[in-house]
Formats: sequence, structure tokens, C-alpha cells
Amino acid sequence: MNQKRTFGSILTVLGIIGIIIAALAFLQIGGIGLSKMNSAVPFIVGLIFFFAGINLVKTTSDRA
Repeated sequence: MNQKRTFGSILTVLGIIGIIIAALAFLQIGGIGLSKMNSAVPFIVGLIFFFAGINLVKTTSDRA
């Protein structure tokens, strides 16, 4: 099992979760107590995690 690909998948899922939390905080849904400006922080972190995970999965080659 390729550890880089697994770590990339985990980063991608964490990025998606961060983006969803930021969207819910921006729309003030679900009881997340963040202002509209403060919801940018989880969004940016989520984007970084998401794109880093996608890039890690994409650039890791498979070896049989």
C-alpha cells in the first residue's frame, strides 16, 4: 500500500471537510459561531489541504 497516496487521500478528505465547515460558518448554519470574515480561515486551510491532497495523489506513481 502506498503511504503517499493514502496520506493524499486523507488530506483531500480533510480539505473537503474544512471547506464545508467554512461554507456553513459563512452562511451561519449549524450553530458554528464564526463571523463572515473569520470563516475565511477554515476555507483557506481547507483549500490548501484539498489541493495538496489532490496533487499528492495525482503525482504519486503506482508500483506493482
